[in-house]
Amino acid sequence: MKAGTLTLVLVNLAGIMERADESLLPGVYKEVGEALHSGPTGLGFLTLFRSMVQALCYPVAAYLAARHNRAHIIAYGAFLWAAATFLVAFSSTFFQVAVSRALNGIGLAIVAPAIQSLVADSTDDTNRGTAFGWLQLTSNLGSIIGGLFSLLIAPVTVMGIPGWRISFHLVGIVSVIVGILVWLFAVDPHFPNGSMDASDQVPSKSFQSDVKDLVQEAKSVIRIPSFQIIVAQGVTGSFPWSALSFAPMWLELTGFSHEKTAILMGTFVVANSLGGVFGGMMGDFLSKRLPNSGRIMLSQISSGSGIPLSAILLLVVPNNPSTVFLHGLVLFITGFCISWNAPATNNPIFAEIVPENSRTSVYALDRSFESVLSSFAPPTVGLLAQYVYGYKPITPEGSDGISTDRENAASLAKALFAAIAIPMALCCAIYTFLYRTYPRDRDRARMKAITESEIQLIESESLHTRGIHLQIESGERRELNIDEKTIMEVPYEDYSDERTLLVTR
Repeated sequence: MKAGTLTLVLVNLAGIMERADESLLPGVYKEVGEALHSGPTGLGFLTLFRSMVQALCYPVAAYLAARHNRAHIIAYGAFLWAAATFLVAFSSTFFQVAVSRALNGIGLAIVAPAIQSLVADSTDDTNRGTAFGWLQLTSNLGSIIGGLFSLLIAPVTVMGIPGWRISFHLVGIVSVIVGILVWLFAVDPHFPNGSMDASDQVPSKSFQSDVKDLVQEAKSVIRIPSFQIIVAQGVTGSFPWSALSFAPMWLELTGFSHEKTAILMGTFVVANSLGGVFGGMMGDFLSKRLPNSGRIMLSQISSGSGIPLSAILLLVVPNNPSTVFLHGLVLFITGFCISWNAPATNNPIFAEIVPENSRTSVYALDRSFESVLSSFAPPTVGLLAQYVYGYKPITPEGSDGISTDRENAASLAKALFAAIAIPMALCCAIYTFLYRTYPRDRDRARMKAITESEIQLIESESLHTRGIHLQIESGERRELNIDEKTIMEVPYEDYSDERTLLVTR
């Protein structure tokens, strides 16, 4: 297998494990809540702690990915999140789990921008959406693995160890193995010799100089209007996805077993994966037919469809475990239709509006800004469910049983719809501003790239000319300066070692 192909396989494998680790806790919210005697608000804050730390660490990720071998950075991130996952499995109090999840966010933050920039560097404007669609599909396999695995093993107890703790241990072990494979076999095209530091590639700089360059680059990216708009829609558009971390808990409260909940969530993630590939391909297709508006139109259709579909899923379909097929059908349609934004529009446009060397920064900054506010989605859903819609936290005695669960399911469904519909509407509206800014920012970036390539060409020609002069000098040239004249003696083989004097002024 070629080095480039093997690298893409390993990078996608790392993406799978990253998403698997992220989806572990939401898959066992119910069991963790019972073990820690915590309700939806507390469980939501566990995800908030991880997301906040993750958001704050994205600038560090941008620095590391820009200055070091990205394959090695991905491996380090895998080792770090694996260690934090082990800590969650050993934790026995809410505080310990919160600290462990916060540490987990550091490892996850390091990996994501490096993966995205590697994919962007390996594609062009005509197929970048498709590549990001496939990345979304493989990453969602991680969500299926993490979510299904944790749900299926949750009711099992092995040697007195609860199943949810075992799932964290196993994912941590696999993450370490993946990290080792990435370290040994993955290759960053910017570091083909496998070196770790950029000092082998470019003149070394001090840490302060590197940080100053990174800040300057971040400022230039933030000033781009299209970046500001995509981040603004991303803040609102990612809020519903964070809120959906409560979907497994909602299905279980509705009355579905762990197995059926796992199947339903797997159906949603499969649909999301297929929708990502479809959205990426359609984005590439429309960008050729409608270069200034095709990608934007597709995302508005996707985000707009999320409002009626979520209403049908959460408010219309009966909260009854006998409607498993109907739930599965609506979940599939919803997952397929609302998953086009990132592969079709956001990620390809980011790669088009910044220079190639700024791609890691643009993806890291996007993740950072979006994660800060979207991380408040889980606790927001918990607060709405408990204090607005009447959710009753499960007590250790568990008094009312099924009737309480049904009431809680209805409360959680209303809270989820509020956390999905309003942000989706804002997301759809914000995309409208891209019709004005995107063509201008894209053309500006292309012109800058052309200018830089011409400058590099001129410099390379200058170096080539200088090299010719150096070759002449190496031919036993002897120079004498006489009254502003330079007399050079140069050997000419065609004249049988005769010497010709060249006089230049």
